[in-house]
Amino acid sequence: MTIQARATTKEHPFANSQRVFDGRTEQLSSDKVLRMTHGDLERLLDKDGREIIRQLFQDHLDLRGQGKAETPVVAAHGIRRPHERLRQRGLMTLFGEVKVLRMGYSAHGEETIFPRDAELNLPSELYSHGVERRVAEEVAKVSFDQSVASIEATTGATVAKRQVEELAVRAALDFDDFYAAKAVDSRRDAAKSGKVLVLSTDGKGIVMRPKDLREPTRRAAQLQEHKLSKRLSPGEKQSRKRMAQVVAVYTIAPFIRNPEDFVRDLRPVCETAELLQRPRPEHKRLWASIEKPTKQVIDTMFEEALLRDPIGDKEWVALIDGNPSQLSFIKAAAKRYAVKPTIILDIIHVIEYLWGAGIALHGEGEPKTQRWVSERLLQILYGKSSQVAAGMRRSATIRRMTPRQRTGVDKCANYLLKYRRYLCYDKYLASGFPIATGVIEGACRYLVKDRMDITGACWGLKGAEAVLKLRALRASGDSDAYWQFHEAAHYARQYLDLYDSAPPSTALPLVSRNRKHLSLVP
Repeated sequence: MTIQARATTKEHPFANSQRVFDGRTEQLSSDKVLRMTHGDLERLLDKDGREIIRQLFQDHLDLRGQGKAETPVVAAHGIRRPHERLRQRGLMTLFGEVKVLRMGYSAHGEETIFPRDAELNLPSELYSHGVERRVAEEVAKVSFDQSVASIEATTGATVAKRQVEELAVRAALDFDDFYAAKAVDSRRDAAKSGKVLVLSTDGKGIVMRPKDLREPTRRAAQLQEHKLSKRLSPGEKQSRKRMAQVVAVYTIAPFIRNPEDFVRDLRPVCETAELLQRPRPEHKRLWASIEKPTKQVIDTMFEEALLRDPIGDKEWVALIDGNPSQLSFIKAAAKRYAVKPTIILDIIHVIEYLWGAGIALHGEGEPKTQRWVSERLLQILYGKSSQVAAGMRRSATIRRMTPRQRTGVDKCANYLLKYRRYLCYDKYLASGFPIATGVIEGACRYLVKDRMDITGACWGLKGAEAVLKLRALRASGDSDAYWQFHEAAHYARQYLDLYDSAPPSTALPLVSRNRKHLSLVP
């Protein structure tokens, strides 16, 4: 007997799917479809194919029966649930909504529980884990409105904007626990990674709804008076941002260079491509938080680093950009965790200050400005930052520059003197340490600016935190592993504490245990 012949028998559990499939094949043979272009045909099959899969999903759920428990149902604290009542619930899948019929067990004054829900690891809400993941993937890339449109266009699910935001928060729920559980992997990978352990952090502002601003920022926004009602005047700020703390931790092999090598590296890539054989960051983890205080985020950065160096045989490097508060947090954390990282000021920030001084002394767009900057940079790379600071101030004095004219010079000199302890680039290069914060700058751009700073965006705290975590998972290459962990964590959270021991097994219909009749018969 063929599958087509068995479609009409009671034994065939996928008869409805067969009818849907037959209807679609008949449609494909119609004159109308035969005149379609390949593009029209592709769109038709994309939509109708989802309905076939949805019906297969539904038929499979129906095949599993009513989910009657094989043993007495005993909830937590030993409370037995003797009363049975058949209930139905919806489940919105990637292919469309299906219905799940399952037996509920209750007692007087007690909540009804469903063993079949545990067997299927169903969410308490309407939306399946597959829909939740698709939402998470979309909101990590584009706005909530665009996510709604994309999901509607590419799946059989329908999700409103409010539910998209809620699903994003739910999707990121196990972020911290996931990385805590990865501690064993971090220790195992540590032995195979480079000898230089790099920590770097920076802050990036995100426009927030007023109620989600930190208290000092909210008060400043309320007290601020603007000259114009329709737009900001030059120098005015909206005071609507809350800082997200971005963190990067990675290992890298030493890359020993001299100052001249570094200056050559700053030339265009087309001129240096053959010379560059620099090592790549390994086991890089990026993340950001707008909800947690800076101290807590930096503490987490040090805890992650300690996992990478359990026996203390790596060289620790903390790359900074000169932000005083971040520097103080790093120093305090290093003391608490009893580690001594080499703190290095980002050379790119130094170069920016040098350009400001060079333009003040020699003018914008002048070849001698570029020569001046290159010469002073080389001196700084040889550890002579104090001499460079003194020399530029002396030049400004000899030229009898006014305080306003020499602003760029004084800013640069003050910067070099303030952070001279962290400008020993000759020693850093000889040790093979990185001296630029390219990784954290890229992380700020990817995790925050590219997604959180889109035109018109104004974030709530929970939604912003969730999207930052979801983007961090993508950036760190941990998405697949996280979703396995997240679904397992949902099961533990939703069902293990619901029963006195494990959720009872459900009686599956005989047809699901012996499926020989479903095989193809020639």
